[in-house]
Amino acid sequence: MQKRKTILDIARMKQDKSKIAVLTAYDYPFARLMDEAGIDVILVGDSVGSVVSGYDNTLPVTMDEMIYHTRAVMRGSRQALVVTDMPFMSYQSDIRDARINAGRLIKEGGAQAVKLEGGVPMAATIRALVDIDIPVVGHIGLTPQSIHRMGGFRVQGRADDQAQQLIADARAVEEAGAFALVLEGIPAPLAREITRLLTIPTIGIGAGIGCDGQVLVIHDLLGLYDKYAPKFVKRYADVAPVISRGIEDYIQEVKQGIFPTDDHSFK
Repeated sequence: MQKRKTILDIARMKQDKSKIAVLTAYDYPFARLMDEAGIDVILVGDSVGSVVSGYDNTLPVTMDEMIYHTRAVMRGSRQALVVTDMPFMSYQSDIRDARINAGRLIKEGGAQAVKLEGGVPMAATIRALVDIDIPVVGHIGLTPQSIHRMGGFRVQGRADDQAQQLIADARAVEEAGAFALVLEGIPAPLAREITRLLTIPTIGIGAGIGCDGQVLVIHDLLGLYDKYAPKFVKRYADVAPVISRGIEDYIQEVKQGIFPTDDHSFK
């Protein structure tokens, strides 16, 4: 069996110009399927709040929920690097809280690294976590935990001043010690330039092909989430109709007395 990937393996992939494939997972079955397919990184995203719990955004997600889902993913994976999102207000209030909560995701959840949102303002927090040996992935651009400030899910960095700020954010995240950086919802040329400037890998989502890797939410990839469909999502399979058909067939067979048969009964 192949050994589980580490942050050193991910860093090496940028050096080798090998693209990094990342997907979100929140439970044992999906983690197992992704791991067996050869995914490089599994992100236990706070997107669980939207695609699993049905919230309108990621803000209500709690630390206990992230720990629970991380444990499930760790049980289902053997080879992928597992990174867990730090939920809203688990790290923004002060560095002590950030250290405690990041430590819980590693110690109780079993994650190998944490991800947090923000650039220059979060640099000191990233450094504080790295200083106690907790690997960190940064996240700039469209940061879902900042949805109210941004006025919704809007592309960031189109104006020159925004672009320069994102470059400064990216450099601050790298200098603070993060081993990778998610670039979300920014123009492709800007993402390519940031990727060129940094020595750490960039993982794009709605940031074009020029990043070192890509991440998608698994429910978007499989057509299991219908509240909204971002432009950057490619649906690789549409399993919702298959699931619906199976449920409908079950209902009909139960109501008609067709299921269970003798084959599904004990004697």
